[in-house]
Amino acid sequence: MTIETSRRTFLKGAATTAILAVGFDVKGVLANTAQGGNLTPFVKIGADGRVCAIVKHFEMGQGTSTGLTTLIAEELGLTLDQIDHEFAPSDPGVYNNLFFGPFQGTGGSTAMANSYLQYRQAGAAAREMLLSAAGEAWGVSPSELTLKDGQISGAGNSAPMADFVAAAATQTVPENPVLKDPSEFRVIGSPTPARKDTPHKINGQAIFGMDMQLDDQMVVVIKRSPRHGGVLADFDDSAAKNLPGYVMAQGLPNGKGLAVFADKTWSAFQARDLIDATWDDSAAETRSSDAIREELTAMVNTDPAFDASPEVDFADTVAALDGAAQIIERDFYFPMLAHAPMEPMGCTIAPDGDGVVIYDGAQGPTMPHGVAAQILELPMEKIRIHTLYAGGSFGRRLTVDSDYHVEAVLSFAMTDRTRPVKLVWSREDDLTGGYYRPAMLHKARLGLDADGKIVGWDHRVAGQSIFKGTAFESFIVRDGVDMASVEGIPDTDYAIPNLSVGLTDAKASTSVCWWRSVGHSHTAFVMETMMDLAAEAAGADPVDYRLGYLPGDTPEQARLATVLKEAAEKANWGKAADGRYQGVAVHKSFGSFVAEVVEISGDAESGVKIEKVTCAVDCGLAVNPDVVRAQMEGGIGYGIGHVMRNQITLEEGAVYEQNFPDYEPLRISDIGAIETHIIASAEAPTGVGEPGTPPSAPALGNAIAAAGTRVTVMPMANNGVNFV
Repeated sequence: MTIETSRRTFLKGAATTAILAVGFDVKGVLANTAQGGNLTPFVKIGADGRVCAIVKHFEMGQGTSTGLTTLIAEELGLTLDQIDHEFAPSDPGVYNNLFFGPFQGTGGSTAMANSYLQYRQAGAAAREMLLSAAGEAWGVSPSELTLKDGQISGAGNSAPMADFVAAAATQTVPENPVLKDPSEFRVIGSPTPARKDTPHKINGQAIFGMDMQLDDQMVVVIKRSPRHGGVLADFDDSAAKNLPGYVMAQGLPNGKGLAVFADKTWSAFQARDLIDATWDDSAAETRSSDAIREELTAMVNTDPAFDASPEVDFADTVAALDGAAQIIERDFYFPMLAHAPMEPMGCTIAPDGDGVVIYDGAQGPTMPHGVAAQILELPMEKIRIHTLYAGGSFGRRLTVDSDYHVEAVLSFAMTDRTRPVKLVWSREDDLTGGYYRPAMLHKARLGLDADGKIVGWDHRVAGQSIFKGTAFESFIVRDGVDMASVEGIPDTDYAIPNLSVGLTDAKASTSVCWWRSVGHSHTAFVMETMMDLAAEAAGADPVDYRLGYLPGDTPEQARLATVLKEAAEKANWGKAADGRYQGVAVHKSFGSFVAEVVEISGDAESGVKIEKVTCAVDCGLAVNPDVVRAQMEGGIGYGIGHVMRNQITLEEGAVYEQNFPDYEPLRISDIGAIETHIIASAEAPTGVGEPGTPPSAPALGNAIAAAGTRVTVMPMANNGVNFV
């Protein structure tokens, strides 16, 4: 059973039990309980020799509980079934994401990349301490000893490592433990170990946020304005007062909704439906999606507000285009998209002595921790975040304003604070009142010379900024450019001359948030579609044409070329059977390099069937190859499913789509097969949760174009493509 304990609870237990705990202190130095100080453990070994990895990143299905545990297991010579794991407490001082500063959170496909050395160092330090303790007991040098499968042996001796846990716990942690050489790896890179979370999810032991049931808890649901920005004006709950289980209704102090309390979830939803609420929509969004699209179109047809490629002289781009032998120009529209995880939002907050505990699939525990402290006027140490499994996220569980956490804490604060309060969102709540990938519109115009080579590229982007006005602005916005809106264009690894990129921010229409692969989810589509169009105009093979712009002058170009060649070879590029068509795309995101070939049958009019997707990925060292393949499959399905038929549309400011019949998820029958090939690499691990998504949609679009129809307005099903 995966659990999570508070730091103070763990240290109290460690003080009374023979236990070896190795982690880092507040200065980032390896330490253990015997050295005192503010130890925050990454690995614990009990008196019985059982090992537990403390996982600082939450598990939403992406495999972190397996990946981080693997690193500890490798350095301690264990198999994955010989080690447990639990989620770390909220402690950004040590469990912070090394790429995010003083913030504990999971996102940007960073879990393995930022934790790889930390977890290996903690495991290696524990190994050296155990071997040192055994060496002292046997009077031999620790260099003569080995630790494997829980047994320490060497120099004619052998004993369970449990025999040396107490002695090891008293030793000083080595400052620079020696990490295993990759030639010694048994579990890192192994294709066979099963995921750590799979058995719990099969047998029902895994506890998700929506599973929490505490004694005497109340359930709260929120009635919200159908329009973004609307606030509560008044309400009448007289029709709900006789409903069994109904407790009360109160307006949230921030005006963003009406909190409806009941003893049970169904009673809360019934009561919410019976309550008559009126809204002040004077500051709310009232535009339709068509009007927003028209505004975006106007923006890309005028001079951009910000220059996203200042190193390129736009005058040179204009001159190159003016002298081009051929011009290719296209507009691309991408509608708003919902994250739509299988488990909607929600969390539970309960009294905990003179503090509180929040039970949540916490993607960024630092934020709800701070929110609760501010609203409840409690010191941080009086608040505990108990991290549970999450049923997907794709970015939704980590918003810039901790939206659902604020609702939960405000609701709890309005009670007498003696009963737990569980916040529940319905699917309809999530689709109509959630956070979205913003609508984006691109205009790309490139010129070719007489030989079909690109001489200039004018690329303009318009859409709502995700990061401006948030606490993350200083990290992402540069000279007015929200880099998340254009990432993948000005920083492309293609050797494209005179590539000018302009950006114009659109007026906010809804709450927006990072969506799986963020800006890459639309920029890759445009880049790879335009490269396909250029290859077509040049009379060149699409793979060969791309390779011509990846000459290998940089390591990134070489790695992109490698995955592109691998995907093409494994897909038998150019050798599709009669009635089948192939499309290709390659893209780098989150430090990883991914190429995909989509093979379809049929055509846009008679019906497209996706027969196969062939993927090649270079993510550095693949710690868990099976997890890598699963993430590539998930990312591919996510990207293809949304571009096929998904959109969030506004009608006078209100979201039209309500549930999965209106916003249909990808079905397993939509893709015939997915085949993933992992490039062997000794480079440090990089992300896999998001990089599979960006190339998937353009590869599909290029395959459909090969069958005769080029689509640049999404979703495809609404713009001339039938899927079967």
